[in-house]
Amino acid sequence: MTQRLPPLNPLRAFEATARNRSLTKAAKELCVTHGAVSHQIKALELSLNVKLFNRSGQRLALTEHGADLLPSVTSAFGEIAAATARMTRPAKSGSLSISCVSALLSLWLMPRLASFTARYPEIRLTFTAGNDPAMIHSPDVDVAILYGDGSWTDCWLKLWSHFDLFPIASPSLINNRPIRTARDLAEHTILHGDNGHEWHIWRTAADVHGITGGQQHYFSDVRLALEAAVLGHGIALGDTLTAASLLTKGQVIVPFKLAVPAVHAFYVACSNDLRSTPVVDAFIDWLYSSIEEEDARAEPLIAARRTIRRAQQPQTARSSETESIEVDDVI
Repeated sequence: MTQRLPPLNPLRAFEATARNRSLTKAAKELCVTHGAVSHQIKALELSLNVKLFNRSGQRLALTEHGADLLPSVTSAFGEIAAATARMTRPAKSGSLSISCVSALLSLWLMPRLASFTARYPEIRLTFTAGNDPAMIHSPDVDVAILYGDGSWTDCWLKLWSHFDLFPIASPSLINNRPIRTARDLAEHTILHGDNGHEWHIWRTAADVHGITGGQQHYFSDVRLALEAAVLGHGIALGDTLTAASLLTKGQVIVPFKLAVPAVHAFYVACSNDLRSTPVVDAFIDWLYSSIEEEDARAEPLIAARRTIRRAQQPQTARSSETESIEVDDVI
């Protein structure tokens, strides 16, 4: 059986008057006249057959019936307002937690964050720096941007970007201790963002793998190695994604026209059950559209470097282009 409800307009007038303790303020809030509010309250009292307010001159006080009715009416209108807000605000809203490789987070993602915020102002982001595949299945992480071989299973996974590696150094370091050939690396401190594997790859491609450099410093992640290079503490390996902004700002320069492909690549991953949620879908779509629009390989250094991929060249018959690469070229 359908329950009979009091008329809604009189209920609105009652709630506004009781909350404001004033007919005048209620009328202003509801954009009607003082008389209209008074008429609606009288109509509600007549409908319910009870008295809701005690009137003493200009003062209003809730009766026992009015005090009993007010909390339910206030709660009902509050729920209606909340439901209306949910329907009218953007569908893609809420919170999203992201785990990202430290250097990529600091030097690529953060400078572009305003673009995402402008597009999705209702999504609140939480960032964690790291490169642990376990984050894919962590309850505290929704999306993980990882560097690796992409062999992770039982998740949604997609290649995001390959990149190249090349030495970088601060202008002040190069001015004080010039680097004219790759062999001059022996006179400089080498900064590692890993266990030394990436520098080994570059030295092998440059045919100077026997030159280890002077002092060797090791950092827990690439971002710290890049910061040390910016401060003039040595020469680090930058890449076409994270070092681009440093090159643009003139904080570092590229001493050699030689870049080599990184062994691994950046991947985007998340648990299968989260992939279809609106906030995850919004962030992943933005992430891929951003890298496609900007084409990270078209940064300023591209005209001043040559890419070598010796692993793809036959050992007995290298191409003439490969033979012509001069690792002693200086930018």
